Amino acid sequence: MTILLFVMLGIFIFMMFRRNKKTQQQQASLQSQFAPGVEVMTSFGLYGRIVSIDDEDNKVVLELSPGNLATVHRQAVTKIVEPAADEAHAVPDDASSLTAEEHGTSELGTASAVSETPDETLKRLNDEGKKDI
Repeated sequence: MTILLFVMLGIFIFMMFRRNKKTQQQQASLQSQFAPGVEVMTSFGLYGRIVSIDDEDNKVVLELSPGNLATVHRQAVTKIVEPAADEAHAVPDDASSLTAEEHGTSELGTASAVSETPDETLKRLNDEGKKDI
């Protein structure tokens, strides 16, 4: 019985070391792909593009949005974001395809909703809310 316990403990320790080694290998292969211009995600959910890498201090400078830089620890970058394969649902930069005037209708299917004043929009939304009650 004692031998069985030692064997189980040995297997458990072996599995722990094996898992740690795999994790370290994955992290090393990920960090070898780091280069300026690569889109990444941090462990706390920030998405950005690598601007520069400081190997001495283990720091990575990310551009979160144009002109907005953040410096994070190299280990905080946990994922390389691949470009989306489906470009059909991408929003264009100028959002010109989202305007209802181009199609002559709004999301509601009427052309009059495009030319509403802000007061008319508030009145219409308030009236819709009263119908639900």
